[in-house]
Amino acid sequence: MKLVAVDLGGTHARFALAEVEPGGRPRMEEARKYKTADYPDLPAAWAAFAKDCGCDLPPAASIAIAGPVEGELIRFTNSSWTIRPKTIAADLGVDKVHLMNDFAAMAAAVSVLKDDELVYIGGPPGDLPDEGVTSVIGPGTGLGVAQLLRRDGRAAVLPTEGGHLDFAPLDPVEERLLQRLRTRYRRVSTERIASGPGLSNIYESLAATEGVAIVPVEDPVLWQAAIDGTNRLAASALDRFIMILGSVAGDLALAHGANAVVLTGGLSNRIKDRIAGPLFNERFRAKGRFEKRMGQFPIRLAVHPDPGLLGAATAFGTDLE
Repeated sequence: MKLVAVDLGGTHARFALAEVEPGGRPRMEEARKYKTADYPDLPAAWAAFAKDCGCDLPPAASIAIAGPVEGELIRFTNSSWTIRPKTIAADLGVDKVHLMNDFAAMAAAVSVLKDDELVYIGGPPGDLPDEGVTSVIGPGTGLGVAQLLRRDGRAAVLPTEGGHLDFAPLDPVEERLLQRLRTRYRRVSTERIASGPGLSNIYESLAATEGVAIVPVEDPVLWQAAIDGTNRLAASALDRFIMILGSVAGDLALAHGANAVVLTGGLSNRIKDRIAGPLFNERFRAKGRFEKRMGQFPIRLAVHPDPGLLGAATAFGTDLE
């Protein structure tokens, strides 16, 4: 069966045609990406994809959404778009629409990834466990979190909003960061720090501590300077970001009762060499009485170029079983 797979994030909407069948890995065609800010809503971006595709789109869609998929009106956590589940099929001109959380889609993708699409980050070598819970985590416009449960040869996906847990500082640097953010936000979640926009919050806090005047820059510029090392303070902020991400990933894995962790997304792939280093892994394991157990978790990075699209299509195929 052919369908349109859609991955709707806070910054971009991605589309691809896919061929799905029960119990198999979908066959994906070329993905196309559109900035959500350039379109008033999903139907407008859908029309742009149809035009660029130059073909009649199939009458089915599987859509991964950055936010909770519930209620009569779905609002995006980091975008002005909205979706009404009861009318979205008619709005897009299709017969069937499957809606799911974007990180549930990421977890569905992990269930069908090949070994060479899961790069070693930490823990013991080898394949992911055949049984148990894998925590799927990805910093992007927000912090996405889901669970993949494997049992008796089957896989089930459990969406979560784990990125909105309270941020827990572990040293004076992070205490100062938390206090600074508390003057701006009533509640400081992990997503305020362990996400793409979070680097700027860390950068500004370090600058304030050192008494250094900085010129605010857009997030992409700051990230590039941090990765390149052309800005000392930005590079230090990135080191701290890696540490905090390691702490958060370990906390989530414990809370999920997991036995493995997979990191996903474009940002994780940009900094994969740093994530594979000691700053992330030491913080991941630093869980007091559970430190030995944390060292037994395989930690991998999903390197598939469009896991959200693959996962959306995979979930649709699972529903056909």
